[in-house]
Amino acid sequence: MTENSYITAWQTAIDDFETYLRLERSMSNNSIAAYLRDVKQLQLFCRSAAGLSPTDITRQVIEKFLERTYPSDSNKRTQARTLSGIKAFYKFLMLENRIETNPTELVEAPKLGVYLPDVLSVAEIELLIAAVDASRPDGHRNRALLEIMYGCGLRVSEAVTLRRSDLFFNDGFIRVIGKGNKQRLIPVGQCAVDEVNRYLRQRATQKIIAKYEDILFLNRCGKALSRSMVFRIIKGLAVKAGLTKKISPHTLRHSFATHLIENGADLRAVQDMLGHESILTTEIYTHLNRKHWQSTILKYHPRESLELKVKN
Repeated sequence: MTENSYITAWQTAIDDFETYLRLERSMSNNSIAAYLRDVKQLQLFCRSAAGLSPTDITRQVIEKFLERTYPSDSNKRTQARTLSGIKAFYKFLMLENRIETNPTELVEAPKLGVYLPDVLSVAEIELLIAAVDASRPDGHRNRALLEIMYGCGLRVSEAVTLRRSDLFFNDGFIRVIGKGNKQRLIPVGQCAVDEVNRYLRQRATQKIIAKYEDILFLNRCGKALSRSMVFRIIKGLAVKAGLTKKISPHTLRHSFATHLIENGADLRAVQDMLGHESILTTEIYTHLNRKHWQSTILKYHPRESLELKVKN
């Protein structure tokens, strides 16, 4: 295969795959970028392997690509994610009848242990919110941001795109545009409502660029708050609050779900509020809940307490 035909074959397939993800799968820009990045990694590998086109790839080529790209056991999770993107690419080529057999069909993803994300206790959430200095110009915004992210279990991408027109406080809920542009309605508590209303009063005095008028959370320039800024805000507050856990915006979402289930919320209801397509994704929080129950039993059960005293 010549260099030009190699480039054309891959570029055409990747461009068509991107269109498919965007229009038929309705994926978010971030998800599309991740899938394309996975396929382009394979493309670069194939360029060094005698210039193989997408339709020339075999199972052995993909396995060799994964071995060379992720030689260490510590890369299992990243390897599994990359393989997921490549599998989606070849499923697309099968749907388009561009290949007769799927080379990824028999490629096994590495076995991963159950991932249990870090969560904050209710007391730690309160410490994080209390660390916000309300006397600063961004104080009310940051407190409202934390309350709405924790109170409604939002992803950071959902928080920064939340609009004033998505707030239905009189009816007790907010509207969220999640992955794949899917809308969901989430109940909102009074603490979050009060903090957002305080922020809105302060926000009304701010100079705002017209195109961002409906975006709820703004930076000091009157533009939409960025994802990276939210990361910096939360990490800074965690340090200020003296929290030693590894904390990110997603930690608030994990904590929201865990606290609901610990207090008896129905798993299906939590699934709906988080916007998970599969309940299997939501079930991770039942593992966290079992861990909580186990530690509680070991600490407070009279037989366990007696056992501890005997050992000591």
